[in-house]
Amino acid sequence: MVLDLSDRQWLWCAAGLYTAGFLLGTASIVRGGRMRGVLIYCTILAGYVAQFVGLGIRGKEAGGCPLGNEFEIFQFTAWSATSIYLLIGVKFRSSVLGYFTSCLGAALTILSLSIPAWDAVRRTHIFGGNPWIELHASLAIFSYGVFGLLALTSTLFLFRHFSLKSKRLGGWFSFLPSILDLDHIEVRLLGAGAALLTMALVFGAIYFTRDTPNVGHFKLAATVAVWLVAAVAFALRISGRLLSKRFAWTCLALFAAALLSLGAVDTSRHPVSKPAAPQSTQ
Repeated sequence: MVLDLSDRQWLWCAAGLYTAGFLLGTASIVRGGRMRGVLIYCTILAGYVAQFVGLGIRGKEAGGCPLGNEFEIFQFTAWSATSIYLLIGVKFRSSVLGYFTSCLGAALTILSLSIPAWDAVRRTHIFGGNPWIELHASLAIFSYGVFGLLALTSTLFLFRHFSLKSKRLGGWFSFLPSILDLDHIEVRLLGAGAALLTMALVFGAIYFTRDTPNVGHFKLAATVAVWLVAAVAFALRISGRLLSKRFAWTCLALFAAALLSLGAVDTSRHPVSKPAAPQSTQ
């Protein structure tokens, strides 16, 4: 069958579609024309579906949410960020946000697919049938995807701020949403990400308090550190003490910290493992 593909082949298809969305936007910018928002959105949606199928296959094989190695964590983070974009993209009506989302999706998927060591060992049943720890892990990584989209929105905010300060309102800067809309989206995404990560830690605490000796303390410390940065940044923004460019740069730093913490999440595990199947070169 034409669609009888392996999990990695589906994920390569997703990477290709995300890249296609990015190239479509780049071509529009180079030509100086208006971005085809609907076309970019549909391309990202197709990539999202392909990634969902690929992760679904891996999840069935792993016996749970596919978060068993660094490869799967990066893939799930890209999928989470794309999920949020697809939910808000139509309302936001920003082809530029879709352009940057396709860039993020392509970067994370291609990076993880291009490093075989990240997928050398596939862990199965990593949650041991414990629904609390599985919910904790999936919510935590999903919140990182929200922070990824927050970083993209913050990047657009910085571009819009630059265009206003330098009075460059034409060209591709004309595609950017208003600086007020971007600020509102930033606040909502940060609040949503912080809330999801808070829920993840609460659900995880149910497991941590029952099995303290097996808790990955390095992983827990890294996750709590990301949560603290998000919570403090949100509190400062709501109180009016962290605004404009400083807020945008803080959001970018938050996502960078989240990405760095993924290594701690992966290396702290001690699950049942098995060698990965031979990887297709396609």
